[in-house]
Amino acid sequence: MATTLETGHRINLEKAAPGLKRVRIGLGWKVNAAEGQAFDLDSSVFLCRKNASDDPVMISNAHFVYYNHTTSPDGAVVHSGDNRTGDKDGDDEVITVDLARVDAEVVEMPIVVTIHEAEARKQTFGRVTDAYVRVYNDETNEVIAEYDLDEDYSDKTALQFGSLYRRDGEWRFQAVGAGFKLNLATFIRKLGGTV
Repeated sequence: MATTLETGHRINLEKAAPGLKRVRIGLGWKVNAAEGQAFDLDSSVFLCRKNASDDPVMISNAHFVYYNHTTSPDGAVVHSGDNRTGDKDGDDEVITVDLARVDAEVVEMPIVVTIHEAEARKQTFGRVTDAYVRVYNDETNEVIAEYDLDEDYSDKTALQFGSLYRRDGEWRFQAVGAGFKLNLATFIRKLGGTV
């Protein structure tokens, strides 16, 4: 049975699903856009180490996985590609992680969703409803954990849905639900990357 998380809650994935080898992170949402208006949400995952202040920092630009760079250098993290509408049933975008193959230097993977050209189109998450993240056991298709982002993000252009991280040699997931007034380029710089 899936564990329902609230903002800030964490779960030890390997204790919840003994023998876990691969996880699938499903992200979903509904968009209430005006007729004929393009509204494109993009998910990204950043493979990070910790800096001296214990903050996550991207190992390199190659460790930024998204619709235009769908596989991490170690081959462990794979992005499903861009869903430009968010109008299909089920997960809109998917990130699959082979836990055993993740580079040992990686200790955290923030999972972020941004609005493409939000500033130019004057768009925010105020038009997004039913946003969620689900963590599946990729081998059994069972949902291990789920988190609904039901707070008011009406002035935000980027959301960190959650974070997959390693502690004491075990993989865990945190429901983050943090909103930002940032575009993707600024988020990359915030995590130590270059644009």
